[in-house]
Amino acid sequence: MKTALMIVLAIIAVLLTASVLLQQGNSDGLSAVGGGSDSLFGKKKSNGYDEKLSKLTVIFAVAFLVVNLVILIIE
Repeated sequence: MKTALMIVLAIIAVLLTASVLLQQGNSDGLSAVGGGSDSLFGKKKSNGYDEKLSKLTVIFAVAFLVVNLVILIIE
């Protein structure tokens, strides 16, 4: 049981890393701090690829935490 959960955890970790790396950055360095309110508040996320990746990232992160807790409990 523990070995199977460790394999699932490794798969989730790879998927989580890939989903984070595939996302685009949401700011241009420190330009948002320098008074550029347009770059901080003016841009909205598109409803396509970026939104799906951010939702997948949240799902993978929650799954990663849940599997870690289950492994900790059954240990």
